[in-house]
Amino acid sequence: MRDVVVVGASAAGLAAAETLRREGYDGSLTLIGEEADAPYDRPPLSKQILASAWESERLALRTAGQIAGLDLNLRLGVRATGLETTANRMLLDDGSQVTYDGLVIATGVRPRRLPGAGAHVLRTLPDALRLRESLKPGRRLVVVGAGFLGAECAAVAREIGCDVVMLEPAPVPLAHAVGEEIGRVLSQVHVEHGVELRTGVSVSAVTEEGVCLPGGEVVPADEVLVAIGSVPNTEWLDGSGLTVSDGLVCDEYSCAAPGVYGAGDVTRWHNERFGVAMRIEHRTNAAEQGMAAARNLLNPQARRPFAPVPYFWSDQYDLKIQAHGYLRGHDEVRVVEGDLSSRRFLAAYRTGDRLVGVLAVGQSPKTLRPWRQAVGSSWKDIS
Repeated sequence: MRDVVVVGASAAGLAAAETLRREGYDGSLTLIGEEADAPYDRPPLSKQILASAWESERLALRTAGQIAGLDLNLRLGVRATGLETTANRMLLDDGSQVTYDGLVIATGVRPRRLPGAGAHVLRTLPDALRLRESLKPGRRLVVVGAGFLGAECAAVAREIGCDVVMLEPAPVPLAHAVGEEIGRVLSQVHVEHGVELRTGVSVSAVTEEGVCLPGGEVVPADEVLVAIGSVPNTEWLDGSGLTVSDGLVCDEYSCAAPGVYGAGDVTRWHNERFGVAMRIEHRTNAAEQGMAAARNLLNPQARRPFAPVPYFWSDQYDLKIQAHGYLRGHDEVRVVEGDLSSRRFLAAYRTGDRLVGVLAVGQSPKTLRPWRQAVGSSWKDIS
């Protein structure tokens, strides 16, 4: 193998490129990224960047010298538009083509949008800077979607001094992920900080005045943030022969086809630890899967399944929320340490007869460590 291409220059793609070099690959290595900026970290966009606690320079995942040390053919500001797997060739939007012996696809996701114009989304550094510029004390922000991204932005906006309305179609925000009881606890924190939370509310469009609800009501806003989930960037794979279904479909090795691997938010793969196909949009998973995909690409005879315990965190006001495992689709959730009323607790999640995840609020990493290690064990072990 003498020509490897990594498409997607964020956490997953950079981790793949670094791992290839660290594992001894000394051939041509091309890293392609749609954004013009060098690889940067995304989680701080809705936290430190939006709150003006950090400036953009702190987001860089590596220094210019570290990037140069990888001896990359670095092509930023270029988007992949097609893939011909029979010819091992990628098409780019500048009209050029790139051939490969090995390929890592890490093209990530993009935000879902609503009809109409003028709403903010938050995925890239320019997105965050535009939203930050618009958030001033006394301005009214409507956040559509009360998931973790919307909740983090609502918290920052309130701390800035904005009036915030958060609209959520579900009866209880985050119930699908963390359970109804914990979803209510996390939502109540926003209400206590002055957010107007409206649940069971759908939004049909964004208007100049704010957002329009299906019945005709307009919720007024100076600024609108749409945080209703993401769409995997897979359209460029149409006609490639690769399987796409809510992401690039890969096996337990993160392999989509011979010589083609997926990594990060765009990838749906079979996680043997949990026995399900999953697509994870978390920073830690992106880096870990980038490394795993690179190793398996380089050493196909010694491939190892990628079977992590997913991890994510969220900062909202003074709450530090951390979770390990795969909480979606759980059968039961039980508070095993602390209590919900104090907002210092640890909850365990069961699917079938197994412990599949834990979520903690206000707990130290030391408290979480044994629970993380126990994820995947028998549920009866915690009873």
